[in-house]
Amino acid sequence: MPRAETAFEAIGTGWRIDTPEPLTDATLERVLAVTEAYDLVWSRFRTDSVVARIARDGGTHTLPAHATDLLDLYDVLDARTAGAMTPLVGAGLERLGYDAAYRLQPSGPPLPAPRGVVTRTGSTVTAARPVLLDVGAAGKGQLVDLVASELRACGVGEYVVDAGGDMVHRGPDAVRVGLQVPGDATRVLGVVELRDAALCGSAVDRRAWGDGLHHVLDARTGLPTRDVVATWVVAGSAMVADGLATALFLADPDVLQGVAEHTYVQLHADGHARYALGLPGEVFS
Repeated sequence: MPRAETAFEAIGTGWRIDTPEPLTDATLERVLAVTEAYDLVWSRFRTDSVVARIARDGGTHTLPAHATDLLDLYDVLDARTAGAMTPLVGAGLERLGYDAAYRLQPSGPPLPAPRGVVTRTGSTVTAARPVLLDVGAAGKGQLVDLVASELRACGVGEYVVDAGGDMVHRGPDAVRVGLQVPGDATRVLGVVELRDAALCGSAVDRRAWGDGLHHVLDARTGLPTRDVVATWVVAGSAMVADGLATALFLADPDVLQGVAEHTYVQLHADGHARYALGLPGEVFS
């Protein structure tokens, strides 16, 4: 079947949408409006976002309805990882140099995430003091889901939405996706046959800027993780797949069973891989 490709930039990431027919201008405008609205809430790299206001002022803020699902997932993964995964790692990432100015130089010792400073009822959050949120561990996946939902609302029934490797597929024909070995774009660890599902991955080389410095922090210490170097998760939604892909850096896969139906690959620094037997694909030995 002939495919049409639509490419654009949003939330600092390259996006690609593959569909049987080209997207209309009206559909693309609606997709871009979804990505802009999400960025205006969650970005810690722009001064006019809701996250920036919480970082300046603290206080109570009512977020869009989708925040409930996102923050509910964070609550579950926070508990499953014994506090290692939380959206309150924003200041810790800034301390290590991953800030709006992209200094990429640590400005002091690692900064553990604060505890007990944010309360929530549904999509309304109250910060007892200014605090910097970062929902990058699951937020990009949720935005992929929101874009896919917008496509369906516009009458697009078949698609692959790919935001920098976080993707969701809908259609009769599976797509074959290679699992790239970190640091080597010419090699794959395995392949996944993706059909009517989401696949999200994370690796320490995706956003790394110094010796041992990368974007996946253990919130309890403020330090980047060490043992796991890459993860991939297949799940029913990209938000869940994205969140679990991050959690797999911080917890044993068995601890995450029951969060949601999913399969996974977890690659360790010593080269050995652990993966779910039900993975819709193959991991090469």
